[in-house]
Amino acid sequence: MEQRVCYRCLIRETAGADYAQKIGKYLEAIAKEDKADDTLYEYRLSVCKNCDQLWDGTCAACGCYVELRAAAKKAACPYEKW
Repeated sequence: MEQRVCYRCLIRETAGADYAQKIGKYLEAIAKEDKADDTLYEYRLSVCKNCDQLWDGTCAACGCYVELRAAAKKAACPYEKW
């Protein structure tokens, strides 16, 4: 069966449970003082989901996994959208 790529999806929406769990573990490991709060995190992800550079959870502009970049308080979008 061919696996489809979702161009406007996040990893948490398309990846298998094992991969999504690994992303979750990374997010949990970020120190509280370095982590964006939930409101900011979800806002950033909503911006990414509407960006032409999102490709299957990855930013085509910089190559990051947007869910990981968005979680860091001091991170920034390479296109300065957030």
